[in-house]
Amino acid sequence: MIASPKPYQRGKCLPSSNPFQRLADLLDGATPGRDPIIMTIGEPQHAIPDFAADVLAENMGDFRRYPPINGTPEFRQAIASWLDRRYALDGTVDADHGVLPLNGSREGLSFGAIAARDQLDKGLDHPVVILPNPFYQTYAAAAHVADAEAVLLDAVAANGFLPDLDSLDPDLLQGTVAFYIASPTNPEGHVVDIAYWQRLIELARKHRFFIFADECYSEIYRETPPPGILEAAKAMGGGFSNIIVLNSLSKRSNLAGLRCGFAAGDPDFLRRWAKFRGLAAPQVPLPAQALAVCAYQDENHVAENRRLYNEKFEAAERILGPILGPVTPEAGFFLWLDVSRWGDGVSVARALWSDIGIKVLPGGYLASDQADGGNPGRNYIRISLTAPLEQVETALDRLANWMGETA
Repeated sequence: MIASPKPYQRGKCLPSSNPFQRLADLLDGATPGRDPIIMTIGEPQHAIPDFAADVLAENMGDFRRYPPINGTPEFRQAIASWLDRRYALDGTVDADHGVLPLNGSREGLSFGAIAARDQLDKGLDHPVVILPNPFYQTYAAAAHVADAEAVLLDAVAANGFLPDLDSLDPDLLQGTVAFYIASPTNPEGHVVDIAYWQRLIELARKHRFFIFADECYSEIYRETPPPGILEAAKAMGGGFSNIIVLNSLSKRSNLAGLRCGFAAGDPDFLRRWAKFRGLAAPQVPLPAQALAVCAYQDENHVAENRRLYNEKFEAAERILGPILGPVTPEAGFFLWLDVSRWGDGVSVARALWSDIGIKVLPGGYLASDQADGGNPGRNYIRISLTAPLEQVETALDRLANWMGETA
């Protein structure tokens, strides 16, 4: 489903507050029924890489220096080399012009739409930015700061939790400057396949818009590494035009507080974006870039991180599977659970806190209501599996018992 057209109003899809503040308001004054277990925010709790402290200490003196906006040559080469190894790109990433450091992928997601609008210059007062629904709230902020018309595409189970590309009107696409999409998806943990990536690339090149591919969960998967958009583009030929992939060390290396990520892909877009960022954006500190170089050269800590998450998904399947059926997504570290047997996501989240002390996020808080009042996240809750295994098992045992008692 696509949101029905309305008169343009800046920020109309921008939530009045973030999902966690909405949850705090929902639970305000409610007493947890048991010792609280928080399973809401996707903040990694596994160990940071054991080399991190030494690398930062060795580069402390560089905190005195202003970093170059386009990053160090070592940083850009480390990213290009990692992308090459991870996606078998045969050296096609331009390390000099096809990679930019970011203050976490969120920075690039927030301000990429401005660059897309300005570079494409389609002559529209309010060009279109397309978002999946549910969506990472920063995507809505990107449309807002670009003064763009946000069009939300419901990502529901019937479509594999992805926007239905065949539902898009060519006239709408002609006015589009940016298309935001995540793989693995947040909150559902679905993986975009090569055919879908290539269909989206074809549309972007035909109708002249940029794809902002949010791949920050790319290394948190069960068995098979998710294909990336650069991998799909290489198979098509024609380089990486119209494509910007964003990733960071937050999920991959448990370094969310480092605020170090990257954008890679279309070298012409990134070259021009770097000039604008040189006027407006904060640079990534040199010690953070040095740590990123080491982190992207080491896969051992990433494999261990993935093993720990998969251990918790095995527990979730064992505990919740008999009640809900299969619950394990292809990737990511969230459970996206249909709780319609017990109520909508808001009422269930309130009950879980009051009855058993488990704090989860209503799925509807991660999506926007459509013109008909529907919300694709309404019947879901999102549960983060970032806590230690023992705590996750305790929480899921409580949840399973609650479901059995209240069914």
